[in-house]
Amino acid sequence: MSPVALRADLQAIADLIQPGEKVLDLGCGDGSLLRHLIETKQIVGRGVEIAEAKVLACVRNGVTVRQGDLHEELRDYSDGSFDTVILSYTLPYLNDPAFIVSNMLRVGQRAVVSFPNWGHWRCRVSLLLTGCMPAAPGDPQPWNEAPRARGLTIADFTTFCAAQGVRIATATYLQGTRRVPDRFDTNLRATWAVFELK
Repeated sequence: MSPVALRADLQAIADLIQPGEKVLDLGCGDGSLLRHLIETKQIVGRGVEIAEAKVLACVRNGVTVRQGDLHEELRDYSDGSFDTVILSYTLPYLNDPAFIVSNMLRVGQRAVVSFPNWGHWRCRVSLLLTGCMPAAPGDPQPWNEAPRARGLTIADFTTFCAAQGVRIATATYLQGTRRVPDRFDTNLRATWAVFELK
């Protein structure tokens, strides 16, 4: 298979994965990240995806996948089954993020989470000037299309982790494909965030 160009947050996630790891990708979409990791890092990968069309795309990509709701599927995995559990782009769509994150850390040695940052300055200016809920950078989906996301910022997620007793081991902030340094204004400047949790 020819190499697939990954979305910027997925490339940042791939950079965190060590060769030969056992990886579970929750909400794995078409399996592009797992396919990339299998080809470049010889990982043992498995995905969970609810959308039937995306499950079929995973199968076409040669990725092992289970179809189902994350809230139900995570219960089936035993403690410490994986080295890394990934949740990319899916967090704003979850009904119970605390349950998912705690179970990611139960079944994996670590969790890696990425999401578009609604705290970006363009989102803030758009809301101020138009009075309409903006789409997050890199996420053109209108607010009324299913599945519906809840706005989430870097500041929201760090507060959430502190409240849940989850340690943030590393954080990578992106503006497009460029990395943004962790400073006082990161929540204004970053369009995407990638967190490694332990």
